[in-house]
Amino acid sequence: MSYERIRGMYDVLPDETGWWKMAEGAMIETARCYNYREIRFPIVEYTELFARGMGEATDIVGKEMYTFPDRKGRSLTLRPEGTASVVRAYLNQGWQTQAPFQKLFYIGPMFRYEKPQKGRCRQFHQFGIEALGSLDPSLDAEVISFAWSMMDRLGIGGLRLRLNSIGCSEDREKFRDLLRQHFSPSLDRMCTDCNRRIDENPLRILDCKEKQCQATIEAAPGSAAHLCEDCADHFSEVRGLLDLLGLDYEIEPRLVRGIDYYTRTVFELMSVDLGSQDTLLGGGRYDGLVETFGGPPTPGLGFAGGFERLVIILQEHADVKLVEEGLDLFLATLGAEGRRYAFVLAESLRKVGVSVDIDHRNRSLRKQLTLANQLHAGHLLVIGEDEAASKTGKIKQMDSGEEVEISLEIDAVVNFLREGA
Repeated sequence: MSYERIRGMYDVLPDETGWWKMAEGAMIETARCYNYREIRFPIVEYTELFARGMGEATDIVGKEMYTFPDRKGRSLTLRPEGTASVVRAYLNQGWQTQAPFQKLFYIGPMFRYEKPQKGRCRQFHQFGIEALGSLDPSLDAEVISFAWSMMDRLGIGGLRLRLNSIGCSEDREKFRDLLRQHFSPSLDRMCTDCNRRIDENPLRILDCKEKQCQATIEAAPGSAAHLCEDCADHFSEVRGLLDLLGLDYEIEPRLVRGIDYYTRTVFELMSVDLGSQDTLLGGGRYDGLVETFGGPPTPGLGFAGGFERLVIILQEHADVKLVEEGLDLFLATLGAEGRRYAFVLAESLRKVGVSVDIDHRNRSLRKQLTLANQLHAGHLLVIGEDEAASKTGKIKQMDSGEEVEISLEIDAVVNFLREGA
């Protein structure tokens, strides 16, 4: 029997993990600078959490979730996104009354059953932030600035910000009616999904990628032109703050994002370097989501993006280089006594934070030296029976080729390595 990986789910191999660590490190460091705290939530949630939070009419809920019954018949789902879980945790912890203003970030795998493409997987790894408890436009601008700063930190260029507002719940309902009026005369020329969405939620039609629907979608009214006074003022203030920060944006009047919980500000950060799948991250406000889950009215907003696409950008386009992580020390051995001594020395050095490796295949010295080079070892120490007996040896700096005789006592080796001698 041959075992194959599941389609759309990939191994991240050792030669690739450096790029992932770079992307994750940029997220974590940006979160530190903006004072967002990490939250980790379960991979599996009750299906109702996502169905109610994201909307039954969304493609994610209707077509893409990995859903299954547990042993008691309860419907569970592998998490397809992070916002609903963060809001559930927010309510479970009682933060809505005890500490209503929260700034959080998360990193972890998500699952959606969709067609695998470049940068799009069925198990994908998402980064995101959520800020709950404030309706102030400065928070909208901060969240967008966070996203841009993270990309700057990674050296990713070619960025463009698409921005829109879809207003409050009342604005959205009026906009839905406008869209129904616009699309209804053209339904016979549009796809089956759009014919279904016209009744369920016509905003979802604006997400359609079918070629036959594009002309009608491009002629649709824009949401930002139909905002109430409060929402229009909010959007104006957000744009003004982005101008103050020097962050360029373009208004995309038909940007609504693919999930029903969004309100007011919505945005996407793109990279022209990624091709047709050019969205690095997206997000916006969800001021009614906490209330949907039974909590008090609590504004919130955030964004999410996939590490897979970031890694592609870093490997192919970004102005950064991956620095190989090398060993501090490689211990080459000669003879049985040398191998035993090196084994114990390696374990002792590891316990004080030194990265060390040895050859576990009892190969020739020449092949061990080749391995030391392959592992990018900073230093080399050959230990044979004489070195084991005298507890002294010659340590070689791999870059310069210089050799220095040192004691093989733990403190002496550690001091030599840490002093960079």
